[in-house]
This record gives sequence, C-alpha cells and structure tokens, in this order.
Amino acid sequence: MKTTFKMKKFIAILLLCNYSCSESIPRHALNKKKAGFLNQSAYRNKKLFFQEEQELKAAAKKDSLFIYNSTEAGFLFAYKKQVNKSLDTPQKGEVVRFKYQIEDLNNKVLYDKKTLGIVEYSLDQEDLLPGLREGLRIMKTGEVVVFLFPSYLCYGYQGDGEKINVNQPLRFTIERLSNIENNL
Repeated sequence: MKTTFKMKKFIAILLLCNYSCSESIPRHALNKKKAGFLNQSAYRNKKLFFQEEQELKAAAKKDSLFIYNSTEAGFLFAYKKQVNKSLDTPQKGEVVRFKYQIEDLNNKVLYDKKTLGIVEYSLDQEDLLPGLREGLRIMKTGEVVVFLFPSYLCYGYQGDGEKINVNQPLRFTIERLSNIENNL
C-alpha cells in the first residue's frame, strides 16, 4: 500500500508536534575547566576580602588617635577634623575640590599631597578611584578624614605599577576644600 504525499506530511507534522512539546533537557557546561576556574577565583576573592578586612581592623586598632567607623561599602573612616553636622554633603554633579595623601597601612607615605596636588572632581560624573568617590560622598567642606580602603576600592589586582602593590589595602587622608563656586 502506497502512502500518499498528504499522509507523509501529516506524519511529519505529528512527529514535529510531539518533539516540540516534549520536556526540554537542560544543557550542561561544555567547558568544565572554566567552571572550576571560576569557583577557584571566587574562593580566592572571598579569602582576599576576609584577609583585607582583618588587616583594616588591625590598622584601625593600632591607630589609637582616631575612632574608626565602618561602612557598608567595606571601608573604615575616622575624622581628623569634623565640621558642623548641619552642613550638607555633596550632591551628584557638584564639583568638589580636595587634596589627599596615600599611605600604606603602616603609615608609610607613598604619595604626598604636594605630589598629588589639588583635584577638582564632578561628583559621580567623572572617573575616579572608587574609594575616593565613596569617601567624598560622606565629606563636608572643610573636613579632613582618614580612610582605610580595601584594595578593591583602590588599585586592586593591578597596583599602580610604581609604589602601590597588587591587592594592597591603603590609608588615604583626604581634605575637602571649599567648592569652586565659593572661591569666585
């Protein structure tokens, strides 16, 4: 008995419907080595995060001149000079002026204020180290604040190629100067 063209078409459609309605089978990773690398990388990063957190706490404890506060962003800060609490912190787009110094956690100066100079920065509008960006958000004009930053908020896994090592937590002393508009 010969099957007609219509019958073949009907069978093909039936098979196609049956196949497309079946439960899909999840795909597995083709490159298991990559998944292993990502797991190892996550483990190393968690270990580094915990280690740096302990280093920051130890540096804060050793620095008995200041009382350090911790932040959700993962850094510590202490006021060297605090101004009137009623003053506002800077808003997005506001140009802030500041000078700062970078030290290691043993207070050895890596870059002094004179070398780094005065910086003008439009808050959240320009590129800047994440630590500096976060620190400036909480500072009022005239304040001097000491920050202890983990490496991921500074120069991270690259360092700066000169004085700052790979994955090195740092101590920044930032002085927020008056805004540009106030100086005119």
